[in-house]
Parts: sequence; C-alpha cells; structure tokens
Amino acid sequence: MLTYTLDAQAKIPLYEQLYRAIKTDITKGILRSQDKLPSKRSLAKHLGVSIVTVETSYQQLKAEGYIYSQAKKGFFVADIKSQRPMVRKTARLVSLPKTRSDDTSPSLNLSNNQTNPETFPFATWSKLLRQVLNNHQTELMQASPSQGLWELRQAIAQHLNDYRGMVVDPRQIVIGAGTEYLYTLLIQLLGLDKTVAVEEPSYPKITKIYRQFNITQVPIAMEKDGLSVAQLQKSKADMVHLSPSHQFPTGAILSVSKRYDLLSWASQGDRYIIEDDYDSEFRFQGLPIPSLQEIDCSGRVIYINTFSKSLASTLRMSYMILPPQLLEVFEKKLSFYANTVSNLEQYTLAAFIQEGYFDKHLNRMRLFYQKKRDELITCLKASPLKDYISIHEQESGLHFIMTIDSHLSEDAICQKSRQKGLQLTPISHYYQHHTPQSTNAFIVNYANITAPQIEQIIQMLTEILLLES
Repeated sequence: MLTYTLDAQAKIPLYEQLYRAIKTDITKGILRSQDKLPSKRSLAKHLGVSIVTVETSYQQLKAEGYIYSQAKKGFFVADIKSQRPMVRKTARLVSLPKTRSDDTSPSLNLSNNQTNPETFPFATWSKLLRQVLNNHQTELMQASPSQGLWELRQAIAQHLNDYRGMVVDPRQIVIGAGTEYLYTLLIQLLGLDKTVAVEEPSYPKITKIYRQFNITQVPIAMEKDGLSVAQLQKSKADMVHLSPSHQFPTGAILSVSKRYDLLSWASQGDRYIIEDDYDSEFRFQGLPIPSLQEIDCSGRVIYINTFSKSLASTLRMSYMILPPQLLEVFEKKLSFYANTVSNLEQYTLAAFIQEGYFDKHLNRMRLFYQKKRDELITCLKASPLKDYISIHEQESGLHFIMTIDSHLSEDAICQKSRQKGLQLTPISHYYQHHTPQSTNAFIVNYANITAPQIEQIIQMLTEILLLES
C-alpha cells in the first residue's frame, strides 16, 4: 500500500500533495510500468483522506500520462520509456546578450474561436490605460526595444513562474503582434532551408504560413496521446510545431512519455520544438499540464503563448520564449525589426499583470467558461439528440469534439446546418496534407455561445438528424 505523509494544514491542497508524491515515485522508478495502484477507496482509507482527494490526484496523473485506467480493473502506471527526473531550471543564463463582412454567413457559428466580448475587463483596462497615459507620457513617445518593453517581459516572466512554475529570464521573451507574426520571425531565425513537422490535423494558418515561405513540411499523424513520435523520428524534420497541452482540433494531450521522447529527439542534432501553448490557461480540472519548456534541459524548446484566448481575440499580443543560444542569434539577425505592439498596449498589459488583475481575470474566466461548457453539454445530453451524439475532449481549452451518429455524411450535415443558419466544421476539414476518412466528428467552440443560442442550436440539429433524415 502506498504510504505518504499529507499535511492538511499546508497551503498546497491534499490532492496536489498526493499527486506530487505519486508522480515522484513514478519518475524515480519506485513505481514501475504496469504496477497497479491501490483502489481509490482503499488508498483514501489508508491515508485518512476523502475519496475525492484520491480521485482528483489520479485524474491529474492520468491527464499527464503517468497512469492509465482499465474498466473494472483500476489504475496502472504507464510505460514512460524515456524516464528521467525533471530538472528545475534556474533563472541564470550563460552568455546572453544585453539587453470583410459576409452577409450570407450563418448566424450561429460553432467553428468561431473568438472569445465572448462580455468577458473583457473594460473598466479595469480603461483605468490602467488612463494611468499609463498620465504616468508614461515620455516613454510612450520612445521606440520600444525589438523584443518588447522590459516591464511587460518582466510581468510575463513573473506570471509564468507563479502560475506554471516556469523559471524564465525576461531577456528570453520576445513580444509580438499575434502568434502569426512570431511564426514569421521564427522562420527567419531558424532558416528557410529547414524541414518542419506539423501535426495532422492542425490549425490551418500554421501550414499556410510555412507554405508562404516555401518551408518543407512533413505531416505527423495524431494519436490518442498526442502526435506520433515514432513517425517523427523516421522523418527528416529539423523542427516540430505542436500544441502538447491541448491540440487543435483533436483536443489530445501529449503524454509524459512522449514529451521525454520528443525532447530526446530534439537533443540529437540541431533540432527545435516549437511549443504552441495557445489556450493552456483553460484547464477545468486539476493542475495545469506541465509545459515542454519546463522540463527542457537542453535548450531545444521555443515556447509560444498568446493573450488572445485569455483576454480578447482582437488583442494582438503574443510572446515567445527563446533558448539562450537562439536569443543571441535573434540579437544578431532580427533585432533591427521594430516591435509590432504599441507602447501604450504593452504598458497597460504589464500593469494589468503586475497589479494582480490578470490572475483574478483568469480565475473568473475559468469559472465562466466551465459553467458555459457544462450548460451546453447538459442541454445536449437532455435533448432528443442524446442518443445521436457523444462528447469528447471537453476537459481543457474552449472547444470540444461532438461526434454525430447518423447515416448522413459530414458534408450533408454541414450543408443542412448551413441552410438553417448554423455553421459546423468537421475535424476532417483541418487535415492539410491528405483527405481522411469521414468520422462525423465536429468542432464545437462554445466560448461565444449565449444561453438562448443553445436552444437554437439544439433545435436546428434535432430537425436535421431526427426530422429530416
């Protein structure tokens, strides 16, 4: 029986203490592959904690790929092939440089990834904006460094440390107007002669940008626990672009075993991993999934994130974290570029983070979107559609997958939906390099759906699947 000392008076919740203890035993090899974990009830009784505490710990470990479950058998330790302990990096760096409107579009769009405008903190933002205008008049008229204002880079580094446990030197951070702009910088930084591996399926703009620069692309198939590392290893890719914490559109989470295999692949030669962590803030159960950047000991991970999901899709501010050796190359090759985000926006966002508003906003948004997701799923499961649909990958991010059981094809469902004013997009439409077999699996972005629209959506789908088919 597993025995751990848990402190109910500690600041860290009991479930997190248990999660950390079991994870440590797995990474150290004390708990080995295929070992069966105690049942939730027996472990809870043994440790003197609630079953909910054990359940939450197990689910976090399962989400990160340390354990897996079998129906009616329980939980087992996963096979972590590239097992090695996590090494916490320090903030010290060596040899770093100094510093059109379509009137025919459907009225309801489940493919729309825009955030809800009602959630933006307009009052707080306008207050901070006025403060910046009053207190930084001279600075606002000065050119921003190519990497962005130091105040904002410091604020982002502190937020990542507080929220994700990521130790990042602000000098490693580059601010840009959206991730698409940062992609173009990376292409210039890494070289036009590189071959990039991309997830299949994936967000279409990623492949379009690489194609625009004539970058050779290699599609890597998605599996249940993330992209196929075995397929990547057989490719001739110099870098891989992926979203390990919540892949779009499949919603898959890259398992811990694959994370270490991926880092091992990158360390063998001049290879890099571009980690796009676009909506990692919205995980509704357990702890945030650790990033690849956190466990990278070789300086092979380029981390990218954006404020378009957490604040507003029209707020064009993103950032990337460069490894030390690439930061030196950036200084030599790309520092002549002017920063693409205005000083006014950078100072305002820096204050928003530094004064604690961003953390409070994220907490509110997690509750807001979790409630919205639960309301939508509950209504779907209580509707006449309940026997015709199944919901998948709903624990993270702002979209889930809805699979429709119908004799109608994907194209027929999409066409009939559009005729009624509803835009549906199947996962198959996100394949960029080949046409997959139809699965009737559709993306459901729920961030901008209102309560009255839920009834409309259900009514439309009911008419298509039950009345017209």
